[in-house]
Amino acid sequence: MHYCKHRHIGKQVFVGYSVGLPILQPHLEEPGVEDGDAPVRQCHLYFSHRRKQLDYQNALASNLPIGSGKIESAHRNIVQKRLKLPGSWWCAANVDYMLSLRLNRANRQWDAY
Repeated sequence: MHYCKHRHIGKQVFVGYSVGLPILQPHLEEPGVEDGDAPVRQCHLYFSHRRKQLDYQNALASNLPIGSGKIESAHRNIVQKRLKLPGSWWCAANVDYMLSLRLNRANRQWDAY
């Protein structure tokens, strides 16, 4: 689930495909307010452009993970484990290549690489 916290509203509100956008609607800043000074509008735009990514019912029906726990765990176990290995070294220019190899191995797509 996604939450957005803004000073304008003064509380956390659930921001999802069908629930969060209507909740934000009455709190949108006036059109004359600059985007940098309109956090609710920024949040509304961010989520309205990502409706397919927030379609949790279809994700669950497709047996896809919807929580960030698995992603955070993968980041820790795949990315950080290699980059923060004691005594290891690497060049910044090679990080993307190295992580591509690690992700392919983790996703069992080594032969496709």
